[in-house]
Amino acid sequence: MKINLYSVLFLLLAFSKLGDVYGASNIYFFYGRGCPHCVQVENFFEDNNLFTKYPIEKKEVYSDRDNAVLYTNVMEALNVPDSQRGVPTVVIGTTVLIGDTQIISNFMNEANKLLGSPSEGKVTRVEKEDKFMDLTFPVVIAASLVDAINPCAFAVLIVLMTTILVGGDSKKALKSGAAFASSIFISYLLMGLGLYKALEVGGLSGVFYKTIGWLAIFLGLFNLKDWLWYGKGFLMEVPVSWRPKLKSLINSVTTPYGAFGIGFLVSLFLLPCTSGPYIVILGMLAKKALQIRAIFYLVLYNLIFVSPMVLISWAVYKGFDPAKAEDIRKKHLKTLHLVAGLVMLGMGFVVLTGLI
Repeated sequence: MKINLYSVLFLLLAFSKLGDVYGASNIYFFYGRGCPHCVQVENFFEDNNLFTKYPIEKKEVYSDRDNAVLYTNVMEALNVPDSQRGVPTVVIGTTVLIGDTQIISNFMNEANKLLGSPSEGKVTRVEKEDKFMDLTFPVVIAASLVDAINPCAFAVLIVLMTTILVGGDSKKALKSGAAFASSIFISYLLMGLGLYKALEVGGLSGVFYKTIGWLAIFLGLFNLKDWLWYGKGFLMEVPVSWRPKLKSLINSVTTPYGAFGIGFLVSLFLLPCTSGPYIVILGMLAKKALQIRAIFYLVLYNLIFVSPMVLISWAVYKGFDPAKAEDIRKKHLKTLHLVAGLVMLGMGFVVLTGLI
């Protein structure tokens, strides 16, 4: 099982690197199908044989999601305001030409400044340096760890394991815990993919992306409030009024199949206290990540999220008392909120300052 899991992660990581091929050329021609001004630029390039003379990368952004993400990333890296963006756009090194008139008038001069005249045989592909540090991977890891140590998820699993162990069958408890974790993984992954797709179709403006950063800040402050004044005001956990119904659902589970089925229902109860980091990450991925890399990040995120559920299930199978686990959870409840708060504040900072 371990070999298979690591193999899957390796393949996902390998596929995620496909996005890195972009950026190999120093000249981009961003255009949209049906755009008359783009056609004029393309005709200019073809009439003057510029596609042959210069290393021009054509990127259609209307129908190609990855090219649209690349366009946004390049524009932000070069500090081009939202109000000035549009197609056709040509990027030559750090020079941005927008509109058919500007491109046609200035392309050859700017290209020759960077690459040298084609007649001199100096046309080479210059590697584009990233102008910002890619913190997406560590931020995804940090957010998933915050979710993984969430006291809500711990509490639900401990109640489940206690219920199953009433019959004295530790093997059944292990299977039930694994089934429950698998169900939560599938449920959260599907919800994440659905929301990611919705954000992808709708598009994310710079304003909305900043809103994601402020959301992370507010969630961090609320968690710090729970660390300092736990139980007062709004609580970053499952609402108290929901808990009796949640507990009755879990107590009805008697088999691994039941644990798998109830996991989908329980995931809806967990959303109020576990969705914060997930929503922030989804907003970041929809804005910044190419599609295949975003899928990899979502799979990785949810594997980390359910990993404590698997570990606790294994520990109970080996004789660990669920009641003791509950005592540990309660003892460190405020510390968990402190860690979550600090991580969320950090996530908000990197978003709002443009580090990611």
